[in-house]
Amino acid sequence: MAAPTAVPDEIPLDGTTLRTLHPNQLPSLIFGAGALNSSYNSESYLETDGPLRTVALALRYGIRAFDTSVYYGPSEIILGNALKALKHEFPRSSYQIMTKCGRFGPEDFDYSPARVRQSVMNSLERLHTTYLDTVYLHDVEFVADQVIPRATGNHLVALTDEKEKAAYGLAEGQESTVHGEGDQKVLDAFAELCKLQEEGIIKKIGITGYPLPTLLRLALLILHTPPYKPIDVLLSYSHFSIQNSSLIQFTPSFHHRAKVPQIVAASPFSMGLLTDRGPPSWHPAPEKMIACVGEAGRSVLGGEGGMPALAMGWAVGKADGLEVGPETRGVPLVAGFSTPEEVHDGMRAWREVVDGKDVERRSRKEEAVEAIFEREGYLNWSWAQPPE
Repeated sequence: MAAPTAVPDEIPLDGTTLRTLHPNQLPSLIFGAGALNSSYNSESYLETDGPLRTVALALRYGIRAFDTSVYYGPSEIILGNALKALKHEFPRSSYQIMTKCGRFGPEDFDYSPARVRQSVMNSLERLHTTYLDTVYLHDVEFVADQVIPRATGNHLVALTDEKEKAAYGLAEGQESTVHGEGDQKVLDAFAELCKLQEEGIIKKIGITGYPLPTLLRLALLILHTPPYKPIDVLLSYSHFSIQNSSLIQFTPSFHHRAKVPQIVAASPFSMGLLTDRGPPSWHPAPEKMIACVGEAGRSVLGGEGGMPALAMGWAVGKADGLEVGPETRGVPLVAGFSTPEEVHDGMRAWREVVDGKDVERRSRKEEAVEAIFEREGYLNWSWAQPPE
């Protein structure tokens, strides 16, 4: 796929600028480049200048961090080509690249140190860079040992009930327990990323995944295993949304118990679930849950902006004010963008919230949607990951 050469004239709209959040100096919104693949867009669109126009507009708005992965098909290539075409306007030092390793297909995971290192080197080439700001171990729950009493449901009991804590591997004294071969693979892969960090190839190391108790258990395991170093960044997806806000309750444990300095929340639309067009066919949510979201959209929102605007507004409002630590406030949001129009919409939703517009009306609609999710049993409900 050849790198584009013509730089489009995409102009951001005037308004409040994005905030930069500590400790990693990330913008309030991170560009989710996972949308730049055929799971969300047609291949014919990806071959146009649409992705370049989208990346250019995002950078001009101040969205100066990008989340991608080798697993996201051509995403790294498309993003790397766009950034290369924009290098005169936006040099490499003006933005952060966050990518992932270890997952290469729906069921293709390889956390071996050699494959981890090769994956990072391949990402450098595809993204046209000599270093990466963050590299995550991708979807650790598929590799780690399964220490979880139930696959689906509300997992907040893992934080409050002592018996449940032990069942999730989160009780006091369990922090350094290696439950099996899968846990050791995660530790070995993390150790290789530490070597790459020492070599200056990557700056920050993280883990990503879906089930929050598993992410907390592995963050604790890494902290309590030599060299006793906490992970730098933890990314959780689909748990910081109007349907499932469990990450808010887990954040104090990540920060204080596992010593994770940077939390990133991804997918406020829950991988397309909270959109007007509905999720893609591969989405893991059960049909009844998808129907529940549709009902909430029809009965509460009607034609007034739809579910995406409400979902983005809810996430921005909660992320902007969340206290992560005594000196850290705000959680960066990763939101997928495919078109310039989506970038404009995302910035518009962010500005409406931080500027304090229509607070009462939005709050009423948020409460009404949450009430429907709670009535149907899907508020803070998580699907099985890995699938049962």
